[in-house]
Amino acid sequence: MAYGLVKRLKKKERLDILAQLSAGVQPREVEKGKLHQVFRLSFDARLCQDEPMLEQKLDYLHRNPVNGKWNLVDDYTNYAHSSAAYYECGEENRYLTHYKDVNSHSPP
Repeated sequence: MAYGLVKRLKKKERLDILAQLSAGVQPREVEKGKLHQVFRLSFDARLCQDEPMLEQKLDYLHRNPVNGKWNLVDDYTNYAHSSAAYYECGEENRYLTHYKDVNSHSPP
């Protein structure tokens, strides 16, 4: 999403916004070649240690569009940008692979 936003800003020649996004890049990230910081940095990443934790996080993501300030849909399984209908209702989705079908023995 970030790359798409930067691409649109470049196309619209919004150099003012691009400059702000460039100013937000951490020095160590600049050294790696990062040019823009589109989203706020987040320090709440968690390693999913087991299946119950993974399912809790997936449930949170699925229900987020109907909670709190968002209220994007009445039924979270109807949110077009979510995998909720795939997991909850068994709807076909050619873009998704069930998390249980992914090799969980790969090193991090």
